[in-house]
Amino acid sequence: MLRAVGRTLQTAVRSTAFRPSVVAVRRSHGHEETDEEFDARYVKYLSRPDIDGWEVRKAMNDLQGHDCVPEPKIVIAAMKACRKVNDYALAVRYLEAVKDKCGPKVKEIWPYLLKEISPTLKELGILTPEEMGYDKPELAMKDVYDM
Repeated sequence: MLRAVGRTLQTAVRSTAFRPSVVAVRRSHGHEETDEEFDARYVKYLSRPDIDGWEVRKAMNDLQGHDCVPEPKIVIAAMKACRKVNDYALAVRYLEAVKDKCGPKVKEIWPYLLKEISPTLKELGILTPEEMGYDKPELAMKDVYDM
């Protein structure tokens, strides 16, 4: 009985051992999305009139999962979606997340993004984390070596 089960398992393992290569070939086929299509897809999704808070958060989470800093038009659409669902905190947190997404090139990318999105931020009445003082810790202790 145990041998029969062992043979069945051995056969099953052998038959699935070559499947990853088949799956990899199947995933490599198809249309690859261009940068413009990617941007348009998220702008269209975030600009829907019936969008709710969960969908805004879902889009922002998906954007943070990609290996790219979102274009200013996507950030603008996200800010308008946050204003549409009346979630100011989400807008500020998303700005923080985008700044963090800039990584080591934050001194190059973040000023460009701010320059592009600042008219929309002013129109919507959204302050940046720096304007609110969130870029510095509020209750941080002084460094013992600076005392």
